[in-house]
Amino acid sequence: MTLLNHKACDIDAAIAEIPDGATIMVGGFGSPGTPFALLDALLASGQRNLTLIKNDANEPGIGIGKLIEAGRVKRLITSHLGLNRTAIDAMNAGEMEVIFHPQGLLAEKIRCAGVGHGGFLTDIGIGTEIAEGRREISVEGCTWAIEPALQADVALIHAERADRYGNLIYRATASNFNPLMAMAAERVIAQTYRIDQPGDLPIDTIHTPCAFVSHVVQVDRASSQQGVRPHAF
Repeated sequence: MTLLNHKACDIDAAIAEIPDGATIMVGGFGSPGTPFALLDALLASGQRNLTLIKNDANEPGIGIGKLIEAGRVKRLITSHLGLNRTAIDAMNAGEMEVIFHPQGLLAEKIRCAGVGHGGFLTDIGIGTEIAEGRREISVEGCTWAIEPALQADVALIHAERADRYGNLIYRATASNFNPLMAMAAERVIAQTYRIDQPGDLPIDTIHTPCAFVSHVVQVDRASSQQGVRPHAF
């Protein structure tokens, strides 16, 4: 059991708790908000047969791209692969299963898991390839597709600041998927540049409260800005 005031820990110890075959949500939209240091630690730790849930596949040689290149990703649930030729090749060769969801649907599937809903109704994609395999229902003459919620064993997220209780603050576009994913996983590991004492973070600036966070690890900026323009964070 994680004690309330003992959530700050070593990055390797936090990652070591992730088992083979885990389903892992990874924050970030492109590079901003992607927890590069946690992903590098996951690569070094050796877990295999992973299912990753991320908006995109990063680019070759960075982020989840490294895990894909190492053959450690069995399945990727994402919105697009367009910037990662290696991921596209792995999908086309049958080496990695890829499940696509339009970005808005992906975000809402994660949000539903975070708030305890089993899913939601949508008319997006009805009559197209997007709707293949989805159950549809008719309500008052309208056809709706059922989109189930999307939950994970672990979420790896990036925050600008934290305290040792696990309260998190994101910066600018680095927020993107991180707050949603922090609510939708059984275990949440957050990397941050700074860990403050309880009470040091202004209450009205906290984006993710400590109740959702399992571990906080402190990283330096250089380890978590691979391929990121300075202003992006």
